[in-house]
Amino acid sequence: MTAAAWGALLGAGVGGGLVLVVARVLALRRPLLAVRVLPYVRDLAPADRPAVAPTRPGAFRAVFGPLLVSAAGSLERVLGGKATVRRRIERADLSITVQEFRVEQVLWGLAAFGVTASVSLFVSLRSPGRTLPLLVLCAVAFVVGVLLRENRLSAQVVERERRVLAEFPTIAELLALAVGAGEGPVSALDRVVTRSRGALSTELGAVLAEIRTGTPVTAALDTLARRSGVPVVSRFAEGMAVAIERGTPLSGVLHAQAADVREAGRRALIESGARKEIAMMVPVVFLVLPVTVVFAFWPGVVGLSLVTP
Repeated sequence: MTAAAWGALLGAGVGGGLVLVVARVLALRRPLLAVRVLPYVRDLAPADRPAVAPTRPGAFRAVFGPLLVSAAGSLERVLGGKATVRRRIERADLSITVQEFRVEQVLWGLAAFGVTASVSLFVSLRSPGRTLPLLVLCAVAFVVGVLLRENRLSAQVVERERRVLAEFPTIAELLALAVGAGEGPVSALDRVVTRSRGALSTELGAVLAEIRTGTPVTAALDTLARRSGVPVVSRFAEGMAVAIERGTPLSGVLHAQAADVREAGRRALIESGARKEIAMMVPVVFLVLPVTVVFAFWPGVVGLSLVTP
């Protein structure tokens, strides 16, 4: 096939794609039927008509959305673990669904695939014999991109749990002070949530919202214990629930739990320092010690070379 034929084929493909994109964008700009009919049905009850006109998806989502959703479904069937992913998303406090997370994994994989494919194209033009290994490399890059999004989710979970542990002693002390001042558990939660910001405050805000919608206090705390991936927060919620059910002093329980968390953090810091001590010996042994030996023995070596015939 001649160069002119290749150019005509490429131009026809690009032109057809542009026509499809323009046609889809023009179709998306048309007002919805509900928006056009809404001004003529003002006599209906507010519950029967939408308060806000539904938002339209963007051009990218409208064109490539079904393909991404289908790819996300295939990825879900291959990887599985939907319940585990949903729990990790809840622990990371992300406002996305499992399907949206799978779509993000597909996008990360496509991004890695695109970068690797661009580099591989230039390499294959110079060395056509490497085409097959480069195709395998592109497939591996897609898998790596998917796994990187998975690792990013795990990192988000760990980071949020670290923030929760850092905030827990202060939140527990504030709750203990509020309860010790004579407020009830719900009033103490309300006071602490409205005057604090952070990951743990968000969790307690969700508990307070459940209580205000009619859920019993102990049931809401039990839900927090099951939802949280931090053992300290689970023990805190269970301890509060037991104290409320049995009528035991709640202030003492909160003070004790805050002290336990501070002591656990202190022990973790000491253990981390002990582990870093071995790592700190690496530059001493491989950098400082050889330089010291050279400075100590080099003058003697030079002296011997001068006096020796």
